[in-house]
Amino acid sequence: MVIESAIAEEAIASNLKQFLLVLSVSLGVATLPQIFSWFRQIPYTLLLVIVGLGLALVDVRLVTLSPALILFIFLPPLLFEAAWNLKWGDLKQEFVPICLYAVLGVLISIAGVAIGLHQLAGLSITTALLIGASLSATDPVSVTALFRELGVSKRLVTLMEGESLFNDGMAVVAFGFLVALPLGNAKLGFQPVVLELFQVVGIGLAVGGLIGYGISYLTQRFDLPMVEQSLTLVSAYGTYLITEDLGGSGVIGVVTTGLILGNFGSRIGMNPRTRIIVSEFWEFLAFFVNSIVFLLIGDQIRFASLGENLDTIWLTVAAMILMRAIALWILSYFSTTITKSDISLPEQTILWWGGLRGSVSIALALSVPTVLPQREKIIAIVFGVVLFTLLVQGLTIKPLVKKLNLLGDAPLKEEYLEMVARHLALERVLQYLQTEAHPGVNPEFVRYQGQLIKGEIEDLLLEIDKLQNEHPNLQNFTSEKFREKLLAIEADTYAEFVKSGRLNKELAPMLENVLQQEKHLT
Repeated sequence: MVIESAIAEEAIASNLKQFLLVLSVSLGVATLPQIFSWFRQIPYTLLLVIVGLGLALVDVRLVTLSPALILFIFLPPLLFEAAWNLKWGDLKQEFVPICLYAVLGVLISIAGVAIGLHQLAGLSITTALLIGASLSATDPVSVTALFRELGVSKRLVTLMEGESLFNDGMAVVAFGFLVALPLGNAKLGFQPVVLELFQVVGIGLAVGGLIGYGISYLTQRFDLPMVEQSLTLVSAYGTYLITEDLGGSGVIGVVTTGLILGNFGSRIGMNPRTRIIVSEFWEFLAFFVNSIVFLLIGDQIRFASLGENLDTIWLTVAAMILMRAIALWILSYFSTTITKSDISLPEQTILWWGGLRGSVSIALALSVPTVLPQREKIIAIVFGVVLFTLLVQGLTIKPLVKKLNLLGDAPLKEEYLEMVARHLALERVLQYLQTEAHPGVNPEFVRYQGQLIKGEIEDLLLEIDKLQNEHPNLQNFTSEKFREKLLAIEADTYAEFVKSGRLNKELAPMLENVLQQEKHLT
């Protein structure tokens, strides 16, 4: 008993040291762009992969990735954070193309990659199907972060994120069915497959909906930000585990819970301050998990294994990229026919090239049973393809966005906000010069400085007016920001009354009206 306890303590200490080492390296990488400006051109997650590759090159292995670590520890918070921030109005507007990409797109991708590998590389159909299923899940986290930075249209971000959230679930379900085929555990036939699909998705939707709405109404009964924040964390992991235990899709369950809590629960059960606290917590958690995942993806690469399968990896990359292009072109045409809302060719191009693969693909490949003869080959090919998408597609998506003229007006808004901030700063400096006493300073010098500041303010106002005249949409942007600030002040005031007990503690009607106005603005 004493020996077992000592071994357990040693294992805990060893795991803790490994975790701290990974975290230290990840945070060290996060500081690189602040020290060396050149690194700012590389998305943070891709920089982590590159550093991980450097560690793998000198054979420094931080932690061994396992399917359970990715699927049960890393995946739920990443899914929940993305769903929490995805607005239901945007999702509903793009629901048809997202469903087409996430369901039919996955099937087309699996079939195309499998046929290509079977016919051209001579792989068995089982191996080819498992590789296709593993690579059917997209993971564009670095791309969507770049989209927001560049000011790419909200529609493109919604399409990319929505597809990723739902096709993860579809890919996991398809992989589970395909991996059961060689083991003799799968029910063949169209009807059994469709029934199983509906069962898996239905259980996920039911459990996710039940937990999401349950917590939404529960949080109306109290105003405890830390408790409400903790409940969202418990709901992410709890939904995943419960759904998987019941035979459903944990991915679909977590996405459903995140969507409900982010769009409904945070509105009716959390005051604005709590909502900000919870959102910042999930932003931190997503950053934290991504920092670990992308570093470990690079660190797990086995260069010898990649070299042995290089020809097959290149063939898989070509088949995957080709099938994604075909799927997007066909399904976008169907979507336009159904919704009468056109997805332009440049937008389709970005969706095609931005379909990176990541942690879910690796988790599925590592989940291949050891009894299957070509397990190591599957893992090597999937790792190689994931590496290609992250480093080649991930690093070239920014110039492609610029080339296709899909940049939004974020740079213009940034320039305008800098001018406004400078104007406010100069006004405060002038106010200080005019109202405060300045003992020991020559009054003439103070007046001279005041005249200089006034001159700068006048020049700045002329520049702001010129910018507004050249770009009339800036006036709408300014008005929107001002209105949001007024609504935030009003909502915070109501929240203070709720917290002090002077208004209905569940949800003041006035606060509800404010939140509705804010929702219409966004």
